[in-house]
Parts: sequence; C-alpha cells; structure tokens
Amino acid sequence: MDGATFNDSANPLFKTSYGSAGQSMVRVPGAAPWNPGAGPFGAVTHYVYHSAVVGDDRDYYVYTPPNYDSHRKDPYPVLFLLHGLGDDASGWETVGAANVILDNLINQGKAKPMIMVNTLGYGTPDGSRGAMGANMIPAFARTVIEEVLPQVEKNYHAAKDRDRHAIAGLSMGGAESLYVGFNYLDHFAYIGSFSGALIMWPRANPAPPRPAGAGRGGRGPQTMQDDDFAKALPNLNAKTNSQLRLLWIACGADDGLLAVNRQFQTWLKSKDIRFTAQEVPGYAHVWPLWRRNLAELAPLLF
Repeated sequence: MDGATFNDSANPLFKTSYGSAGQSMVRVPGAAPWNPGAGPFGAVTHYVYHSAVVGDDRDYYVYTPPNYDSHRKDPYPVLFLLHGLGDDASGWETVGAANVILDNLINQGKAKPMIMVNTLGYGTPDGSRGAMGANMIPAFARTVIEEVLPQVEKNYHAAKDRDRHAIAGLSMGGAESLYVGFNYLDHFAYIGSFSGALIMWPRANPAPPRPAGAGRGGRGPQTMQDDDFAKALPNLNAKTNSQLRLLWIACGADDGLLAVNRQFQTWLKSKDIRFTAQEVPGYAHVWPLWRRNLAELAPLLF
C-alpha cells in the first residue's frame, strides 16, 4: 500500500529469514509433489544447541518419515538438506515444503523412508552478514561433522555408514554440500547441488569485483578459476569415483550462477569425476526449481 510492504499477520503461512522480518506466503493447490497429499505424515522436531565450533547457540530440524520405527531392524538413511544465503534452518520446512515432498514420495513408494536434517548453514556467529568470509564454509562443515551429525546419530535410529548418508542444498547450501561432501567422503556417498553458489568457496585467487546487478549469494554472472576449485576440493583423486554413489548437479538455465556451475563441471571432467548434470529451461534462482530438484533427487538416494 502506497509503496510500503507489510506481512499479513492473519496468514499462518510464513517464511522466516535470518535477521529479517520474513515473508508471508500463499499456497496454490494442485498436483505438484510439494502440495500435501493423503497421509500418513512424517514428523518434524526442532532442536537448539550450543556450537563449540562457531561459539553461538544455533538450531536444526529433524524430519522422521511416516511410520518411523525406532526399533526396526535397519536404521534409517540420513539426508542433510541445506538452505541458501539469507534463509535460516527452517527454510526447507516452510517455503521448501521438503517434509511434504518426502511424505508424498515415501507414501507413493518412490523414495526410501529417510531421516532429513535441516541445519543452520552459517559457519559464523553473525549469520548471513559473515557468509562471504574465507573460513565460513570450512567452519560450517565442522558443525555438520563434529556436532549435528553425532547428535542425530545419538538421538535417532539413524544409519552411521557413509553409504547411507547424503548431503544436498540450494545456492549457498549447494556450495556447502559439494564442499562438505567432497572433503568428508568418509561420511557421505551421495552429494547434490541445486544452483550452487560456488563463488562462496575459499579461493586460491582474490575474488573479482562483483558485477553490477549481482544479487545476494553471487547470483550475478561470476566465474572462478581451476585452482579455486582445486583449493576448495583438494582431496579429489582416482579413488573419488569409487567413493561416490551419486553426484548430482542442477541449475536453472536462466540463473546467473549457470556459468560457474558449467565451469565446475568442466573441471570435474578434467579430473575424470563422474556426475549427473541438469540444466532446467525457464528457471532462474527460484524456490519452484529447488522444490522440483528435491523431488527428482530424493528417489535416487539410498
């Protein structure tokens, strides 16, 4: 009204953000995999803990699938699903509807029942404000490996072997998934990146000035060099393919991050690393694509 934006206080559909007022949402009903279907439904539990790595209090969410059985013979595989820059740990549960997507796929027999973890994606105590720092993603990786994953394995009937662990994410979370997955292959066999903001990785070369129009998370047309990739992922070698069950890289064809994702794929080919790539026409850096990405990736896991 008159150029001012207000959230709808009467609307229960709400997307929170890190350090901002968030946004009201609207759900358009239909047959999409992110619209609620018939039950049974999984459960989502919210946890808060003190991070010794980062030095702050932070949170994560754990989804358990429909008919979760803590005493069943086989432990449940675990998917870490990471949010993007500016969002918080709840992003995949609100606007992402990840729990709904998994409910539908599991109930239809299209995906294995799994535990999903959505954790705060910043390796700094100031959240998105420090997200471009050189140590942000390495510190975040430590929170996953040293803090959140052990808590999930302790509190849930979760598989502890790497062949039943996956990590994926969007934008910043896509860059983090590739970084954590490749640098901790002893923990993860499945890696997925949706519109990965790879320009957020620690670099061997100084980052160039951001071009006009570049959005948060590097959504403008930026590029990297091969030694930047090598610095971020120094552990790639001839054994990497045998350790990966799936490497899945997707990006919208209209996304400003498409160029750097293509560069990364070319670099992977030079290292003889096998992967599945997807460029989706008609999509830029948007949630409708990332929900679709999850709906296509989840059936390939485990």
